[in-house]
Amino acid sequence: MKQIYGALINGIKEYFKKNKFGKAVIGLSGGIDSALSAKLVADAIGKENVTTLIMPVKGLSSEENIMDAVELCTLNGVDYSLIYIDEFIKEFEKVDWEQSKVAKMNTISRVRAVILYSYANSNNALVIGTSNKTEILLGYFTKYGDGAVDIEVIGDLFKTEVKELAKFLGISEKIINKVPTAELYPGQTDEGELGASYDKLDAILRLYIEEKNSINTIIKKGFNKKIVENIIERIKLNEHKRTMPMVLKVKG
Repeated sequence: MKQIYGALINGIKEYFKKNKFGKAVIGLSGGIDSALSAKLVADAIGKENVTTLIMPVKGLSSEENIMDAVELCTLNGVDYSLIYIDEFIKEFEKVDWEQSKVAKMNTISRVRAVILYSYANSNNALVIGTSNKTEILLGYFTKYGDGAVDIEVIGDLFKTEVKELAKFLGISEKIINKVPTAELYPGQTDEGELGASYDKLDAILRLYIEEKNSINTIIKKGFNKKIVENIIERIKLNEHKRTMPMVLKVKG
């Protein structure tokens, strides 16, 4: 873990230097991914150069997560702002169509992205992403929502590696051991939506992405056929999230 930590710190420093930025802003949820991302950036560029925005929704975001996010900032000496985003979301009720459940969930994430970039543009800062490798590969993020960032500092770490590094850096066990959730609707959990535990997801992704095993080979190793097929299907269906928008060519 020491080597991984060193590589991430150096990479963050180089990115900020190359792009001539000295400040960062990050959305903090009270979960492990944003906690680790904030810790890494604070260690790399100095806690005095990092601002966190805690953006809960009343009745949806848990008080525990809000307090854990505040406590993390307080203990690490990082500035934060607590911004309830209910009024921003409410404005979308004015549209002429009935919004689907997915649209409402994605709106929450995209409102947060707009607020983060408002701060970033106003303070000459970069927006820090909080997605891990597992989520990125599966497309488990909102396009132009939590996927709208300037740098993904933990984007090359599987979720299981995120937990290991968080433990290595002394992040609160309370945060590390939480059930992962984006809190986009009541009772939502990441593993519930993805259909398997992160341990299983990471094992399958390693076999498929890093070791180039076929679907049948992975299944023969003892993994549930339906789970494996669903994971591979997710990777393919969400490819558009990981690439620039399609540009139609009009010149040869």
